[in-house]
This record gives sequence, structure tokens and C-alpha cells, in this order.
Amino acid sequence: MDVNQVIKTAADLITQAGLKIVAAIILWFVGRKLVSLAVKITSTALAKSRTEPTIIHYLGSTISVVLNIILIVALLGFFGIETTSFAALLAAAGVAIGAAWSGLLSNFAAGAFLVVFRPFKVGDFISVAGLSGTVREIGIFFTIIDTPDHVQTIIGNNKILSDNIQNYTSNAYRRVDLTATIDYSVDHNHAMQILREGLDQIPNVLPTPAPDVEILEFSPSGVVLAIRPYCKPTSYWQVYFDANRLIRESFVDAGFPVPQQHLAVQQVAQSN
Repeated sequence: MDVNQVIKTAADLITQAGLKIVAAIILWFVGRKLVSLAVKITSTALAKSRTEPTIIHYLGSTISVVLNIILIVALLGFFGIETTSFAALLAAAGVAIGAAWSGLLSNFAAGAFLVVFRPFKVGDFISVAGLSGTVREIGIFFTIIDTPDHVQTIIGNNKILSDNIQNYTSNAYRRVDLTATIDYSVDHNHAMQILREGLDQIPNVLPTPAPDVEILEFSPSGVVLAIRPYCKPTSYWQVYFDANRLIRESFVDAGFPVPQQHLAVQQVAQSN
């Protein structure tokens, strides 16, 4: 055996393999750039047509996954691997993965339903799966919610779709429910008039529908008033806190006594 010939053949094979690896790396990075460009162009076109941000993000993620799979198959073909066999292997693997990751696939299907039926969109304040927060992102498998105390929470789409969803942003206005108790010695009509006038001065309280100030119930310590102003969803907490401050300050300024529960204790003499 000619040693020089063996060395030359080995060197040629290494050179060819090295060139293929370098070319594959270049193709990978170029392909990734093209995938990103395709996603960007699609997202820009959808944004110009005023498509919902939720749909834009979901379609962008789906296109990115599909194009990356095509890129990987193309690179395998570049190395001489039979892509038809790989496709069959991928299909078989897909069945096995589907059986093992049924939960993940159900999240994917649920994500598609969330995009189609749109019970909420990015930016909405919702309550679902025992959590409340602002929707930051609706992904292929998961939805990201920022809670009021600024905690990022990731919830599986299937869990969201299988639960009751409360959307606090979808309607034009919300009602703020508050209560206040006044002593039985206080004229309730006077107290309610003070509150109505004060609510009209709070920023972002809607004139229509007008705030509700009525007697809600009677407690051992006094008359319980229901104070219910209406506002846009984005102003809820501002109106909530301002209305609470109004109740406290207006009752103090009016000189209303603090409601107290009075108990009468009667001592019964014991007979010998």
C-alpha cells in the first residue's frame, strides 16, 4: 500500500469535509438571516394592514419554526443525507413526540384557538387560571402575563382555554365597587349627597352611567352605603383609591361620628 497515496486521499477527504462544514456554517447563518428577514417582512406587512398584534406574533413564531425546519432539512441534503428518508424519520419521530408531548401539542392547538377566537389580546387585563394581570405575549405554546405586582407569569395555552376567562379591558367601562358605613345618627341622604358631589370631582369618573350611591344594607354598627362610580378600565385603580380617599375625608369634614357597635350587657342576679 502506497503510504503517500493514503495520506493524499485522507487529506483530500478532510479538505472536502472541512469545506462542506464551513459552507454549511455559512449557509446556516445566511439561512437564519433570511428567516429573520422573512418574519420581519411578514410582521411589517401585517402591521401595516392593522392586524391584531396577537395574530402578528403568533404567525411570526409559526413561520419562524417552519422555515427553520426547512433550513435544517436543506443542510442535511447538502451533506448528502437522503431528505426523503429524513422526512419519513421526522414524521415517525413526530408521532412518537406527539404521544409523549401531548400536553405541549394541546398547548399549541389551544394557542391557535386563542388567536382565532381572540378572547383577549396583548395589553388586555385578564383574570384566568387563578391569576390576574396584563397580557404581554401570546406565544405558540404559552401566554405571558405580568401581574399587578410586576411578576412575569407563564401559563400554558391549554390551561387558559380550559378555564373561565375574565377580560376587564374588552368593555368600554368598569364599575368600582366600594362600601362605607355611617352611624345611625347621621342623615343618610346628606351623606349620600356629599358622596355624589365628591365623585363628580374625581378625575376619570364617567358622567354616564352616573355613579351609584345608595343604601346597601344595615349592620349592627350603622347604615352601609354602596358607592359605585364608573370609569374606563385603564383608570380603575386611580378611581378606586381616589374614591376611598373621598369617603374618608368627606366624612371627617362633615363631622360624622365613627360608626360603633353598641352592646348592652344585663346582669341577672342569681337566686340563692
